[in-house]
Amino acid sequence: MTIQIYPDLEALGRAAAELFASRARDAVQTHGRFVVALAGGNTPKGAYELLNGPPFHEQVPWEKVHVFFGDERCVPPNDPRSNQRMARRALLDRVPLPPGQVHPIPCDAPPGKAAEQYETLLRDFFTGASPRFDLVFLGMGEDGHTASLFPGATALEERDRWTTWVCPPAQELCRVTLTTPIINQTAVAAFLVSGEGKAPTLRDVLEGPNDPRKLPAQLIQPSDGELIWLVDESAASQLRIS
Repeated sequence: MTIQIYPDLEALGRAAAELFASRARDAVQTHGRFVVALAGGNTPKGAYELLNGPPFHEQVPWEKVHVFFGDERCVPPNDPRSNQRMARRALLDRVPLPPGQVHPIPCDAPPGKAAEQYETLLRDFFTGASPRFDLVFLGMGEDGHTASLFPGATALEERDRWTTWVCPPAQELCRVTLTTPIINQTAVAAFLVSGEGKAPTLRDVLEGPNDPRKLPAQLIQPSDGELIWLVDESAASQLRIS
C-alpha cells in the first residue's frame, strides 16, 4: 500500500490525472488496451477535467481506452446525480474516445436487472482474457463506504458476483455497484480522498483495527496489484504518518 499526500485538492487531481495517463500508456504498450473503472463524486471530477486538456489530452491513447464505472445511482443518464453524466461532461465527451468503448451501468432497468446486465457485459468483455481492470478509481465516504459498498450491507459478503445492487436505508436511491471480487483483481486500485470531514474515517481505515463491515473501504486489497491512496492534507490531518 502506498499513501501519497498532496497539499490541496488541485494537486491531488493532478496526481490522479498523471496516474491515469501513465497507466494508460503502459497498459496499451503491454497488452493493447487500457481498461479503467471511474468513480463518481467531486474529488475525481478535477482529475477528469485535467485529463481533457493539455498536457494529458495528448498523452493518453484514447482510441485504446475502455471505460467502465465503479457504481451508479439508479437515475436516468441525464440526471445531475448520475456518475455517468458527471464523467461525460468532465471528460468522456471531450476526448476522442470511441463511443462504443464507454460502458455505462444501464440504470434504465430495475436495480437487480441492471446489476445482472452489467455483470453480463463485464463477463462478455473479459471473455478469453483475465478479468482485470488496469486501474480502478475509488472514493471514500465519511461513513467508510467505497463504490456503493456501504457499512453493514449484505453486498460486503459477496464472493462470486462482480456486481450487485443496494438500497441503503440512509440514501434516497438504489444503486448498482461493482463488488470486491472484481475490484480486487485490478492492477491498480487508487483511492482519491479529500476534505477534513473524512479525516477521522481515513485514520480509522488506514490505522485502526480491521473491521470491514463497519469500514468497507478496508475490503479493497488487490490480490495481485497495487493499492494507492491519493489524499490531500486535510483528509490526512489525523494520520500518524502526516
